Amino acid sequence: MSHVARLFVEQPLEQGAAVALPEAQSKYLLRVMRLTEGAQVRVFNGADGEWRCSLSIDRKTAVLTPLEQTRAQVSGPELTLLFAPVKKARTDFIVEKATELGVSAIQPVITDYTQSQRVRTDRMRLLAIEAAEQTERMDLPQIEDAAALPKVLAAWDRAVPLIYCDEGGDAAPLAAQSNQLSGKPAGLLIGPEGGFSPKEREMLRALEFVIPITLGPRILRAETAVVSALTLWQSEVGDWQQAPYLPEA
Repeated sequence: MSHVARLFVEQPLEQGAAVALPEAQSKYLLRVMRLTEGAQVRVFNGADGEWRCSLSIDRKTAVLTPLEQTRAQVSGPELTLLFAPVKKARTDFIVEKATELGVSAIQPVITDYTQSQRVRTDRMRLLAIEAAEQTERMDLPQIEDAAALPKVLAAWDRAVPLIYCDEGGDAAPLAAQSNQLSGKPAGLLIGPEGGFSPKEREMLRALEFVIPITLGPRILRAETAVVSALTLWQSEVGDWQQAPYLPEA
């Protein structure tokens, strides 16, 4: 059996309730995938589980009718990635990989040394949707508007640990903190190229909910640090112990 296309949709999903797709998704199914009437498509919306749908075509519009729910709704770990935006292609990489690695929210943070303060959350959402479709995620990470670091810290829930990747100092590896992180929501803060300023490091170290960690002896690029830190977190306290979902061909 051929591969079954998988799409994220905004509309509610229930058996027999037809969903008309917007122009871009209709073009993707009908022109790119070249699907025809009666083809099967898997669909999810982050709330109602995943559904197997039948395709019908109304002129140039693809219409999907849910036939049966193939998976109940589940969510991944409660982990927020906070990162300082970098150049466009590298920010795109960060959003894509963070979605693949299971974060529940993405918060761009403007720091003293942030290189790029222009953040397109609409583009970030599109990248997150594509990554979720491809990696069998059942939900999307929440994409937050960019905000200055002091504002983000002031609004942070102090009951939620914030893992701060410190490029200097005497921080311990993440593994040394796994006992106090296991089973809890958490945040993961990655700085910009050039790291955090001395003032920011002092501010972070003074907060009781901040847990400084080291990512090793080398200075990593921002996007490398994101992937490294998320991998370590998933390995220590994330959901990687769960069996992967293997869709039917």
